[in-house]
Amino acid sequence: MGLSLQSRSHNHDTRQPLALQLDSPLFDGVASKVRGRSTVGCHRILGCGAALGDVEEQHRRNGKWNLLRLGFNLPQIGPAAGPEAIITVATAAEDMGYATVWVADRLLSGALPEVYHTVIDPVATLTFAAAETSRVGLGTSILNLPWYNPALLARQLTALDVLSNGRLRVGFGVGWMKDEFEAVGISMSDRGKRTDEALEVLKAIWTTDPVEFDGTYYTIPTSVIRPKPIQEPHPPIYLAASTPRGLARVARYADGWIPLGLPIDDMAERFAVIKSMAHDAGRDPDRLEMTVRANVTVTDAPLGDDRKVYTGSLDQIASDIAATRTAGASELAFDPTYDPAVQSAGDFTDRMRLLWRLAMGS
Repeated sequence: MGLSLQSRSHNHDTRQPLALQLDSPLFDGVASKVRGRSTVGCHRILGCGAALGDVEEQHRRNGKWNLLRLGFNLPQIGPAAGPEAIITVATAAEDMGYATVWVADRLLSGALPEVYHTVIDPVATLTFAAAETSRVGLGTSILNLPWYNPALLARQLTALDVLSNGRLRVGFGVGWMKDEFEAVGISMSDRGKRTDEALEVLKAIWTTDPVEFDGTYYTIPTSVIRPKPIQEPHPPIYLAASTPRGLARVARYADGWIPLGLPIDDMAERFAVIKSMAHDAGRDPDRLEMTVRANVTVTDAPLGDDRKVYTGSLDQIASDIAATRTAGASELAFDPTYDPAVQSAGDFTDRMRLLWRLAMGS
């Protein structure tokens, strides 16, 4: 479930849930507040003097503890984007108990909606947020990997993981807009093969010393490249994909899958396909995660049967959250950026609280 913290344990695995945060909406007051440790506070259900372990046990008994983490997108796209808004939302997410904050990647607006006219660089946004937070995970959902030189990108992402003390979670995609590929001077026709090789370069830089790589698109002469990321063997890698070739890429290279805009039944079916492919490739399918990105739009009245997933009335969105948990997702990351009613940092934090409560009750 999404009410867990992520540990800063010695192995720096930021994906492991730890415990509920005492300054979450579940707690009316706090007697002792120590991040990442069991302590005592006043819980609205369990009362005062409840240790965090008791809170966890209560949720297990309620059947709502299946390790579904909650994430939230930062305001780096659209009218709310700006430094104060990014810090406001990042710190609010951390204080509320969200596991992660996320950013997206868009270079050109083209014929896309007006919200895309303003986009702050995703990695710079996470680095900025990292300086004002200490616990929340920092994720990209997603970076369009073919746009980037992987040696330079590895340096940027390593710096973020090091400076955040091992909180990076990196999601990649292959891109889809022809104009953006033209803008960066990269052919779109071989973006899949370029993505495969870039993933190999990133892993080589992150896991070997000295590093040496000789591929079709990228070459690294023998060199020691340090520092390495805090997380070992490297920050968790997630891939967005929907085609058979893309799903196979997830099974071969990734720690998890980021589905976007798919019906929940389709998510479950495709995730099963990914796991089967991973097994055939000699990997442990049980180690793969599904981290769902939910573009949320809230309406006053229920929408019809043809509605997009995570849009509609509060009851409809709560039903989607419950179905996502049942489908086997490890994490559900809410993105309110594209809701016309969300225009400011205050709107973002209001949605954050609302969606937290929906997830609690689903």
